[in-house]
Order: sequence, then C-alpha cells, then structure tokens
Amino acid sequence: MPQPVFMDDFLHLLRALVREPSVVGMEDAFFRVLRRELEEFDVSVSRYHGLLVAQGDAPESGFLSVHVDRHGLMCTGPNEFQYAAFIAGNRGELNGDSISEQFMETIAGRFHGQRVQAHTPYAGSYLGQGTITESYICPRRKNLIFELSDLDFLQPGTPVSFLDRLKEDNGLISAQLDNVVSVAMVIELIRKGFRGTAMFTAGEEAGRSWRFAAEWFQRHNIQTNRLIVIDTSPFPTVEDLRLQDVVLRHRDSNAAFDKGITAELQHHCERLGTPYRYKDRYIEELNLTREKPMSIGRTELGRLIEATEGRITGTTLQLPTCSYHTQTETARLSSIQAMLTLLCELNKIKT
Repeated sequence: MPQPVFMDDFLHLLRALVREPSVVGMEDAFFRVLRRELEEFDVSVSRYHGLLVAQGDAPESGFLSVHVDRHGLMCTGPNEFQYAAFIAGNRGELNGDSISEQFMETIAGRFHGQRVQAHTPYAGSYLGQGTITESYICPRRKNLIFELSDLDFLQPGTPVSFLDRLKEDNGLISAQLDNVVSVAMVIELIRKGFRGTAMFTAGEEAGRSWRFAAEWFQRHNIQTNRLIVIDTSPFPTVEDLRLQDVVLRHRDSNAAFDKGITAELQHHCERLGTPYRYKDRYIEELNLTREKPMSIGRTELGRLIEATEGRITGTTLQLPTCSYHTQTETARLSSIQAMLTLLCELNKIKT
C-alpha cells in the first residue's frame, strides 16, 4: 500500500537529518542545520544556550519538546575514545537510573565494525572516517571505551559520530533514530500548521536537556500543564513493535505526569483506533518476573516537573522502537503516521 504523500516529504527530511552529526554535548552544527530548515516556515526561531525554539502565531496554544542530540564518541586522550554521554564531565547529571545507563552493558558489544566520522566541535567540518575495532566497558571509569582505526590524529574534545544512513524496508525504517526521528516529526507538524511553541533541546542523553527547557520557561514567566515531550521508547524485538503504535506514560522515576492531558491523548488514541501502551505499567509488569527490576526511566519531563514543583508539567508521547541506541534502531512507519495524526488531532491541525 502506498504511503500518504506527506510521508514522502517526512522521509526526505529524515534522510537528510540522519546524515548530520549531533553528538551529545556538541550539537552546535546540527542546530544550524535545524534553524535553516525551520526558517523555511512562518515561525519565529530563537537560539538559546542548549536550546532552539520555534514559535507560531499562537505560541501558548501548545508546547512540544524534542531533543536533538544523539549518541556518539569523544576523543578523550591519545587514540582514546569514550561514549560521549557518559564521560566524566557529564556524570553529574546521571545516577545510574536512566534507561541509557541501564542499556550500556547490553549495547557494549554491538559496535564492532561500525564506521564513524570525526568533525570539528563547533563548525561540524569533516575531519575523517574510521572503523570501530573494539568496544568494552571500563569498570574504573564506568564508561564504554572504543578503539578506532585511522583516527589516531584526533585531539581531545573532538566529537566522533556514527556514520549513519536511513534504511527503509517493508514498512520499517532504521538508523540511529533517537531522537532525530522526533525532530523530523515536529518539523512536519510545523509544516502542516502547528501554531504553538516547539522546543529543540541539547544534552538529553547526558540528562541535561530539562535544565535548558526549564530556564526558557522561567525566562518568559510561563507556566503550563500541556507540555508534550516527544521521544522514542525501546522494546526488545520488531514483533513487540506491532503490539502498539504509540507509547504513553503516567509517570517516570521522578514525577507523575499531568493526568488531564495524558487522558486526552488516550481518548484520541481510542477514538482513532490507535493501539497504545503505557510504558510505566509495561515495565512494572515485567519486573514481577525479573530477579533484578528495571527502572521505569528518568525522562526530561519528569525532571522538569520535579525541578519546577509542577509549574511546568504535561505528558510524553513516544515512538516504539527496537535495537535502541544503535545504528539499526528500528520503527514502523505506521507508528510514525499514528503519532503525527495524534499530534495533529491534539493541536487541531487539519490533516
């Protein structure tokens, strides 16, 4: 069955964005690419520290937030490369309770043979390519350590991104989707007429993005209970993805989400016939059978609610994926269509 026409535009944009580096903590070059895309539309675009904000002509009619950073490596010494999100400089925001940290042991061996590319930290200028020959967890530094070929000339502080291309097959897409796929979805919503405020945050994989969002709300003295944070949500296999098109949450490890807008999303799912699942309940049910319980996760939104004592609240809407935090992270196109339709309904955008 052919895809709706708007999906062709969406996939064209996503293919381009996937190729752009945006290693956590070094997102400047990607912000410039993103700004260029957004300025094609009738929105006001402003850049702040750790944040890009696009606003339509009804900026308080709705608030969306997505993070722009993706996992990658950083050169930290002579021919030494570490997972950028977990270097010592980022550890202050992480305490072992995030899904990313809990996945570290699972993904440690998945990188052998991956092609990578190095680029300058601010401008994003290309410096060269190499291959991951080894990856392992250092128990002393509690981080993933990588050995690369052909990039031993790099200086400390240089970001290294995974060489990524979008793949499409039989109704599935795969790449390092978290969270460039959500960025593309929000741009598509703006193209279709979203009139509210869209926030693109840096540093989410290092647990920092909520600070940039909180400061923006405080700067403008705005309170809301209708912030929707769009992200991906990991499941074990492709077969698991077929069980739901969208993922909702009542809460995370930090805070309960707004009941009103969460119920609103559930209502739209049921009215549209969109299969959904609550991730917190899913993990709680899994934990009944696990010897070592999984965390229900710490999200940007939960930290934001906790830090602002509920003055900024809302809910999350997540895209189910598998092979989380790899270059083969996979999602169903039908799930992307369902999320876009749901967001259009919620924000009264004509489809």
